[in-house]
Amino acid sequence: MTRTIKVLLAEDQSMVREALAALLGLEDDIEVIAQAARGDEVLTTARAHPDLDVALLDIEMPGATGIDAAARLHAEFPALKLVILTTFGRPGYLRSAMEAGADAFLVKDAPAAQLAQAIRKVLAGERVIDPTLAAAALADGANPLTEREREVLRAAADGATNAELAEGLRLSQGTVRNYLSTAIQKLAARNRGEAVRIAREKGWL
Repeated sequence: MTRTIKVLLAEDQSMVREALAALLGLEDDIEVIAQAARGDEVLTTARAHPDLDVALLDIEMPGATGIDAAARLHAEFPALKLVILTTFGRPGYLRSAMEAGADAFLVKDAPAAQLAQAIRKVLAGERVIDPTLAAAALADGANPLTEREREVLRAAADGATNAELAEGLRLSQGTVRNYLSTAIQKLAARNRGEAVRIAREKGWL
């Protein structure tokens, strides 16, 4: 008798989540036994289902990203296989996902049969990465921004002034200016707004 692979599915769009669950449910050896609509609900949901084999995590979710959720799951359940799903083919996301412990990284519009096959492969110990994203990640290289530069850029994304950034991050205004200036230079941007846009498009924030 074939062993049933027990899956946690985390996706904030209910129609997409239900459709994915239904499609995977058509597979004889896969069962979606738990669902989450928010990134910050994933760990609690996993704790309630200790027999899980695989977690499917969308990247863009409220509360926490799928990559953040993957890192938390990997720390607490190292044997759990992690599959990241994304609508956004951003190379930086791939690198971040692998660093968080992901076993697979796939675009969400892949056929359900391909997703099911990826689930079986990661359970068998393989790593599955969308080839187009893998090639783009290699072409883009590593994220040039330091963690501090990413933190300042993320905070600057809402249009805060240097004084507001300094207060919120507990840094001096001069230090904030230096981090922003360095980030802008590294990204070959004209200003902080363009730096934020470039970093987001690359998946580096």
